[in-house]
Amino acid sequence: MSRIRWFSDLSMDDIGQVGGKNASLGELVQGLVPLGVRVPDGFATTADAYRELLAENGLDAVVRDHLGDLDLDDVTRLQRAGAAVRAAFLEARLPERLASELLEAYDRLVAGGATEVAVRSSATAEDLPDASFAGQQETFLAVSGHDALLDRVRRCFASLFTDRAISYRAERGFDQLAVALSVGVQRMVRSDLGAAGVMFTIDTESGAPDVVLVTGAWGLGESVVQGTVGPDEMVVFKPTLATGKRPILRHTLGAKETRMVYAEGGVRTEDVPLADRRRFVLDDDQVLDLARMGVAIEAHYSARHGTWTPMDIEWALDGRTGELFIVQARPETVRSRESRTSVDRWVEDGHGKVLATGRAVGASIATGTCRLITSTAELHRFQDGEIPVASRTDPDWEPVMRRSAAIVTDHGGRTCHAAIVARELGVPAVVGADGATSTLTDGALVTVSCAHGAEGRVYEGAVPFHVEHTDLGTLERPHTKVMMNVGTPSEALGLARLPCDGVGLARQEFIVSADVGVHPGALLAFDSLDPELRERVEAVTAGWVDKPSFYVDRLAEGVAQIAAAFWPRPVTVRLSDFKTNEYRRLLGGEAYEPHEENPMIGWRGASRYADPAFAAAFALECRALRRVRSDMGLTNVRLMVPFCRTLDEGRKVLDLLASHGLVQGEDGLEVWVMCEIPSNALLAEQFATLFDGLSIGSNDLTQLTLGVDRDNEQLASLFDENDAAVKAMIRVAIEGCHRAGKPIGICGQAPSDHPGFAAWLVEQGIDSLSVTPDVVLAVTERVLALERR
Repeated sequence: MSRIRWFSDLSMDDIGQVGGKNASLGELVQGLVPLGVRVPDGFATTADAYRELLAENGLDAVVRDHLGDLDLDDVTRLQRAGAAVRAAFLEARLPERLASELLEAYDRLVAGGATEVAVRSSATAEDLPDASFAGQQETFLAVSGHDALLDRVRRCFASLFTDRAISYRAERGFDQLAVALSVGVQRMVRSDLGAAGVMFTIDTESGAPDVVLVTGAWGLGESVVQGTVGPDEMVVFKPTLATGKRPILRHTLGAKETRMVYAEGGVRTEDVPLADRRRFVLDDDQVLDLARMGVAIEAHYSARHGTWTPMDIEWALDGRTGELFIVQARPETVRSRESRTSVDRWVEDGHGKVLATGRAVGASIATGTCRLITSTAELHRFQDGEIPVASRTDPDWEPVMRRSAAIVTDHGGRTCHAAIVARELGVPAVVGADGATSTLTDGALVTVSCAHGAEGRVYEGAVPFHVEHTDLGTLERPHTKVMMNVGTPSEALGLARLPCDGVGLARQEFIVSADVGVHPGALLAFDSLDPELRERVEAVTAGWVDKPSFYVDRLAEGVAQIAAAFWPRPVTVRLSDFKTNEYRRLLGGEAYEPHEENPMIGWRGASRYADPAFAAAFALECRALRRVRSDMGLTNVRLMVPFCRTLDEGRKVLDLLASHGLVQGEDGLEVWVMCEIPSNALLAEQFATLFDGLSIGSNDLTQLTLGVDRDNEQLASLFDENDAAVKAMIRVAIEGCHRAGKPIGICGQAPSDHPGFAAWLVEQGIDSLSVTPDVVLAVTERVLALERR
């Protein structure tokens, strides 16, 4: 009988003997270590060894007696039965041969080095492509010495019968005695002195296949998995990573309040110093190194399975050596199985008071009664269809979570236990909702909404909503391009699944308002700001020593998220077009913006870029855009100049862009111009000779053609894109642009709001319509019908 198998002797063919987790470690050691993926060595006990334990101690009879006719809805009975079985395992004696071989293998593993090992459970039905639940059995870290090892192995065997594991197997029809347990013993990585976390080679919310999500926190990785901390998050784009670029699409600094470290006989939790909380646990080189290892692991498993196999991977950074290691890897089993030929979109039909916010898990909405639960001893209070609200969850909560309408936790990130289980169950969750257990009332009716990208919201009361289902496989593409207006980067990966020809308008103003929030002038002059303002700017930009770089980094990442989501389709990024009153609303903005009576026709758009009062701020903008195209390799980004009044102003902007390294035509860079002023329409042919295309801004063009201030409520009835004069301007622009042999589209609001207006544009021969996401499908169908006629 084989009781011990070394990782170097294992592969995925050995799942039946060592379970999915240990078989996967063997697969990594055999197939990935030669490719440069670093995996700590170790060994595993076999299923035969587990069955020998059962036979010698009569444990099979104990299992049958207590679990023979279990009612999963009776939580109290489940807890009692599980406790009785586990107690029997802990009292059992390890077979003599197994204990001897375990100690011999341990001594060989730690010879000449540190004696600490990780002891992990690996069930033969856990972490398989068709059955994967987070943390079914126990893991023990920093185990050292013979006695401690044998004790933890015994506890791992007992953990095959935790309440959540029993429930999980019963739900899926697994015979409780048909499942065996293997124990993996692996050399510890000293991440207690460094950092650790989880990596997915798929976007965990949208299912987008081209990104790697890396999460991490200080200390041992259990704090990330358990959701006791808010981890850092980094997102990397696979296609251009493969070409040698540095495409980190987003950095999100986590709170990382505590960390798990070694202690006498195990581990303990300690507070993280403020200075460490304010910095990322990984630098960019380490993030990219991890992402490359993740892509290599995904490629290996995909080749082995004969189909795309995104991975769920745990990593650790050794604080002594600075080396990164992969300590676990398993196929991702939720988003990768969702249909790619259809999409459901949850849409709120009303509003409610926001009671709590956090990280959204999923994209759905649910209404139910809050049930505040402070410990597993209170799980019996939970009723079907309620919403558990807790500090965090762990695998013992699974019997209740499977009956939940949604889940809310104070702590955790997108890779914590609550998030993983919510995805598996298909329910919305808001994790890391700081203070939710204090602000939400037990028994109150609430709505949990994950329909706003990265931000999850908990509303007071029942907010009405509906679900839009779209079959993507049957929709044809029209000759006229239908594009999308996108403003929020965090929603881009989800929106990109909708059938469209790219992004016709990505507004930088949305990114600056939401993700920067500070006037660029205040960042450039940070050292000379008055103390009170400097303190406020410092609070927003914590973690950035060079304050102008904060502007560049945040803007670049916002643009990059949209560009990557729609890759390789074109993404039209409009250069900044804040009006002076809008710039004044940014932190520190009042010192840098004049007061104008009519900002709509004031110092905005192209007129700002070369102006000495704004030139340095525009240089930051150009640095960000150059980083997206050059450093990240997202060459599908094309630029668009707003509110360009004259041809001479257009030439100056092109020269200015070139001076900042954004040369029209270089690496395929296209520079378009907005057609939103009568001069643009009347001289469309000349503007088209300067630029690569025109895009009609119907709001401003209507305002300036009719002489109507679109912000003036008294004149609202006169603002009409269907007016004959406005249509005449648009017709002249389309004809002039086509005479120059250049494309022209529209990115204003009119085609989204007025179906007849969109049809008229198609009849005039417009090349593209860019509309809001909610009408992309309807506009596409109308354009198809019109083109058929």
